[in-house]
Amino acid sequence: MTSLAARMRAQRLSHPASDATDLLASIFALQAQDVPAARLAARARGVRSLDGPLVRTWAMRGTLHLLHRDDLWVVQLLGPTFIAAGRRRREQLGLTDELCARALPALREVLTEPVDRAELVRRLAEVGVVLDPGSQAPAHLLAFAANSGVLCRGLDDTYRLLRVDCEPRGVDELWRRYRRAYGPATPDDFAAWSGLPKRQLEDLPEVAASPTRPAEPATPTGVVRMLGHFDTYLLGYRDRSAALAPEHAPLVQTGGGFLTPHVVVDGRVVAVWRRDGALFTVRPFDDRAERPDVAEEVADLGRFLDVDARLTWQ
Repeated sequence: MTSLAARMRAQRLSHPASDATDLLASIFALQAQDVPAARLAARARGVRSLDGPLVRTWAMRGTLHLLHRDDLWVVQLLGPTFIAAGRRRREQLGLTDELCARALPALREVLTEPVDRAELVRRLAEVGVVLDPGSQAPAHLLAFAANSGVLCRGLDDTYRLLRVDCEPRGVDELWRRYRRAYGPATPDDFAAWSGLPKRQLEDLPEVAASPTRPAEPATPTGVVRMLGHFDTYLLGYRDRSAALAPEHAPLVQTGGGFLTPHVVVDGRVVAVWRRDGALFTVRPFDDRAERPDVAEEVADLGRFLDVDARLTWQ
């Protein structure tokens, strides 16, 4: 099997998942700071609804991800790293260790129902944890609480209490799950994906991709997928050149971790796309090459987004 065919299969882009639980069992997590983008990522993998025992919280790279509840051990594993990394910024915002320590039981006291950030800040002030709502202090305190396993964030952007009661697991288990979801991949790719410092990754075992997956032909199969912002297919790697030619990377990687929606054919990124209402505009990288056959994908996006989809080319 070619490396790109293996990656497409690992990411469930060439054999769709049956539901969100099945999907996360394979790919471990969906990047989810942008909920519409997370839904598009699930759609490209055959999942129409993000239902089930799912939790949206801060995980890899200190970024919001959608996880299965059984995988919340990753918060226990990664949380201390991101808490330590954010300490200096918290102190600059007046979030001392003493205040943060008081805030955790206060959050458990006041977070009796899902609420938005403004309401949560108001409730914290009532119990003596006063934050400037116009500053970055609330965001950093709530990220600290999430990395401490106290709260999470719903798909509706409200905050709610979280209980992490999984058995603790180590870096080797996260490495195994990463390789299953993103292999073939390297420890450098894993460091970029996880956000863990390299000193914690020096003794990673070589873990092969799951042997339970059926074999796949090495020849191209013509799989076409239209992927959205922040899709995990590219975000999972430090070196993306196997799937995205360096000369085309600036059209997709526009800075700040932002990925322009892109078209993947047999694992290679061949175009970018945008949506304006019901109109989907595709811009191929190579005007001389045959246009990618995106008609079925555009039609499926139209059904998913409940619009009368139309395709145009740029």
